[in-house]
Amino acid sequence: MSAAANPRRVLVTGGASGIGAATVRALADADFAVDFTYRSSVVAAEALLAELGAAHPDRSFAAHSLDLADRAALDGFCEAAEERDYYGLVHNAGQSTDALAAMLDQDRAEAAMQVNFFSLTRLAKTLVRSMTRARTGRIVAIGSVAALRANAGNAAYAATKGALIAYCRTLAIESAKRGVTVNVIAPGFVDTAMMARYAAYRDGMERQIPAGRFAQPEDVAALAAFLMGAGASYITGAVLPVDGGLTAMMGVHRT
Repeated sequence: MSAAANPRRVLVTGGASGIGAATVRALADADFAVDFTYRSSVVAAEALLAELGAAHPDRSFAAHSLDLADRAALDGFCEAAEERDYYGLVHNAGQSTDALAAMLDQDRAEAAMQVNFFSLTRLAKTLVRSMTRARTGRIVAIGSVAALRANAGNAAYAATKGALIAYCRTLAIESAKRGVTVNVIAPGFVDTAMMARYAAYRDGMERQIPAGRFAQPEDVAALAAFLMGAGASYITGAVLPVDGGLTAMMGVHRT
């Protein structure tokens, strides 16, 4: 049976908007069938499904309502997902939490850790089984440059993304001989709704980015789609910044 008749299926968490929606579109354009989860964006999810169905009538797409903070719901989803034979996972869903390190609130930090980190480990534990049996598969996690460079107020969020990086590197070396790759994309500042609260500071933030602008969601999605493809079969355990040069730059500027 041809690949076109039996396209590989990828799961994207948090796929109804922002980086997630751009990733769903990029994967569809790369000939994958795509499922995605969403928490509350029902209208956006339905609109995206209609768009995908019209653009790619040869493939099936599905949207699943899932709150990754709900461990029981996540367990139920994973039990059903074992039967779907996913070739790939893009863990994009995330939860922000801002506080100075000395003022870290454990309850809020644990809530972010569940969505950003533990939900990935639960999904990966389920999906990597069929990947290793098939001796092929792709896992891509959306991290953050916050885990690579310190930024005041980001202690808890950076910790969740740092844990994600450490887990993915370990999973990468454990599954490499079975044909499964595991990589992390670390975006910098991306032009999504999550950044709207920083609108007043945007000009100053963009001046500090070597590329001089925020990323677009499509900039991140393009790399996610590449990592799902055959050309990325020898890339695993990598952390790949998509940040316009931000992490490559020394933090102190001469004026």
